[in-house]
Amino acid sequence: MDEQDKIPHINLDYFEDLTGNIKNGEKGDVDEVGKRIKLVREERGISIENLSDLTGFDVSRLQDIESGRIKPQLGTVMKLSKALDSAVGRLVSDMGTKLYAITRKDERKQISRSSSKTGKQNVYSYMSLAPEVQGRHMEALIVQLEKSKDKEISVHDGEEFVFVLNGVVNLTIGKDTYDLEPGDSAYYLSTTSHFITAKTEKATILAVLYE
Repeated sequence: MDEQDKIPHINLDYFEDLTGNIKNGEKGDVDEVGKRIKLVREERGISIENLSDLTGFDVSRLQDIESGRIKPQLGTVMKLSKALDSAVGRLVSDMGTKLYAITRKDERKQISRSSSKTGKQNVYSYMSLAPEVQGRHMEALIVQLEKSKDKEISVHDGEEFVFVLNGVVNLTIGKDTYDLEPGDSAYYLSTTSHFITAKTEKATILAVLYE
């Protein structure tokens, strides 16, 4: 048996069955992240102008996020959670109440979309896999990426792990760029500038964010 034969076979049909297709959520679902950001901001007594100073995001952009006109990308949510001194999980999928979670594939909840800075293009959709767990520091997500021309670089506290399930993903870390295929993975500190998009029309990844 040569070295090539020793490489495990990646069953793409299995991954497709595992992830399925993330459909666009109902309007109430996709607006929830903005509503939660506004709720936490008001609970903390932080004005939208102060939040702008803390994050560097324009007031108009924050208003668009809170109103649901722009669906924030996960890097943006992580930066907002830090500024608001709030767990990222509360903003992404609300606070949990359980010590552990078992999530069947047909029981996934919290479908959200993320758009470009202008809000004109859908960049990716995601599902939180364990929103019920309280006090969690990791956020596990199934993310369906779409090919995007808008390159929104993210830099924020935390760490990230991504594992490609299907399609081809283009990942930029600092000055380096990589094409990742099914079975490939990447782990990086979120303080390093990064950007991820689908190189094929669509791609699906498992992403774990640690704050």
